[in-house]
Amino acid sequence: MNWSTYIKSFQSYLKIERGMSANTIDNYSFDLMRLVHFLEENSSVDNPISIKEEMIQQFIYAVSKEVKPRSQARIISGLKSFFSYLILEDYRQDNPMELIETPKIGRKLPDTLSVKEIDTLIAAIDLSKDEGERNRAMLETLYGCGLRVSELISLKISDLFFDEGFIKITGKGNKQRFVPIGNATMKYIQLYRTQIRTHLSIQKGHEDTLFLNRRGRQLTRAMVFTIIKELAVKINLTKTISPHTFRHSFATHLLENGADLRSIQLMLGHESITTTEVYVHLDRKHLTQVVNQFHPRK
Repeated sequence: MNWSTYIKSFQSYLKIERGMSANTIDNYSFDLMRLVHFLEENSSVDNPISIKEEMIQQFIYAVSKEVKPRSQARIISGLKSFFSYLILEDYRQDNPMELIETPKIGRKLPDTLSVKEIDTLIAAIDLSKDEGERNRAMLETLYGCGLRVSELISLKISDLFFDEGFIKITGKGNKQRFVPIGNATMKYIQLYRTQIRTHLSIQKGHEDTLFLNRRGRQLTRAMVFTIIKELAVKINLTKTISPHTFRHSFATHLLENGADLRSIQLMLGHESITTTEVYVHLDRKHLTQVVNQFHPRK
């Protein structure tokens, strides 16, 4: 078998057995093809069974001159998973990545928006256009529920449980969680549904998708990024923001107002609370107030 066959088998394993998202699988596959192209130019190795540690080290060294440490770490992680899979399937007896170290990278601190900045961004939406109601409902949902952009664009009408005050989210690895939704966010979603969405010509297969483009199809991630970038320019916001900024802001503002990390973890859908702890650094003043208020030795 050649590289392509092994990679396709690995993709199926990641999807079916590991339950990984399409984005993660695409990233792993891209990094593997990067290795394949390097080998085509620098080696005669035509399959992953015979490749040696020395050749991978050469590849990692070449990559280190092209990408930042964070991207390099992702590539190494993906390659380790791939060769571990080959061992699992008895294609190889050893992992050539075993002694290759991941570069040290600092934890990237997330950007956040203040409540005033979020209000200003949403207020800048042109509601005279049909997509304005949709965009307001989307940004209110991003911030009000702390969603990933992939979760936002795939949100279904059948996932809305407004009577109970929750929405059902399908996150990474197809893991589902219920997230509380506030009255204001529900109001804007209902306005969009009744005033705009009902008048769209909805394409087959998208009948249950909540947020649609003008052609009646699911929005793309890129479109949501573009909407947010254009609003930032419109209000002269100097921060570099993305849909994920609303998610970070959601968590940060909850923490600032007294929510515990465990609750925030559940709402964000983080598998490990250590992922959620990245938000703690954002509000040291708040943490001091918590100690002063609740600790018996204050």
